[in-house]
Amino acid sequence: MTTFPSAVRTPFDAHPVIPSAQAPADVHQVLDRCRALVRPALRDAVGRMHPWVAEMAAYTFGWCEVGGAPAVASGGKGVRQALAVLGAEAAGAPGQVGVDGAVAVELVHAFSLLHDDIMDGDTTRRRRPTVWKAYGTGPAVLAGDALFALAVETLAEAPAGPQAVRLLSVALQDLVRGQADDLLFATRPWTGPERVRPDEYRAMAEHKTGSLLGCAVALGALLGGAPPATVSALDRAGRHLGVAFQVVDDLLGIWGDPAVTGKPVHGDLRERKKTFPVLAALDSPAAGRLPSLLGSAADLADTAALIEELGGRSAGLAEARRQVTAAEAALADVPLEAEVAGELRSLIGFLVRRDL
Repeated sequence: MTTFPSAVRTPFDAHPVIPSAQAPADVHQVLDRCRALVRPALRDAVGRMHPWVAEMAAYTFGWCEVGGAPAVASGGKGVRQALAVLGAEAAGAPGQVGVDGAVAVELVHAFSLLHDDIMDGDTTRRRRPTVWKAYGTGPAVLAGDALFALAVETLAEAPAGPQAVRLLSVALQDLVRGQADDLLFATRPWTGPERVRPDEYRAMAEHKTGSLLGCAVALGALLGGAPPATVSALDRAGRHLGVAFQVVDDLLGIWGDPAVTGKPVHGDLRERKKTFPVLAALDSPAAGRLPSLLGSAADLADTAALIEELGGRSAGLAEARRQVTAAEAALADVPLEAEVAGELRSLIGFLVRRDL
């Protein structure tokens, strides 16, 4: 398990998601190392696209501004590409062997974000206008489609290409399934037999978020020559991690510090999202007036306090812990290179405590 510096204060200090057991690897060094390994291949792949589409892709990754001028914007932490590199290394292969998988997953992740922002109507991402807002909806859809096609091409040309493309295809089907369920959740009532249940949320989060995390580390292992049992175990670990990641995101969306998260306080409540803490609180026999508060323009602080009083926050923390434990159990099920296994465990801890 992972420990964290005692000087760091987070919204979860009173209820740590990850119990303290052993010192973590330096996650930032791991992420930097993997990004440095993957970045040239990712840039080369984007460079093969139509110039206009390539500019939108580069904007997505934080490499340029609208019009193509160089930018220093954050392109994200590169977690999925790191998982692919570490998956190859965990199988005993050089990290370079996992680069094609890392590039493919990074391209698919960017594609999913482009389309996600359009579907959700989000106008900013990482403190910049989203691609559809900056370039238009049609161009953003086109850029997303191009990123997806390039991901498949990248894997098809890799060693073990057919198996790798099959693995990616399964993850993509699950991602679409999760996104569909997430969109449908918004149309369902807060109360009654048709309300969204926590177990439905878990399935949605595994598909929407966990499928690509699992695919990333499993692809790296596959390209690194790991046996099927190892590939499957790493995929399971990533899927559990995805659920934990999404639940923690929900906790931050209600109780996170805006100075740390970059999101407005109680933002998810304002948008009336059916997040895990809300669904868990609604399952309480004492839910009482919560549905009416959620469906109105009531005081958001009052609503957040009631969700916490009904056990929504503690249920979210418990679910994140359970999913992390399941992810680590999956890692323990198969033989992995010891040092890399430690880096994977530290990365798990980092993702569920990503407000560090």
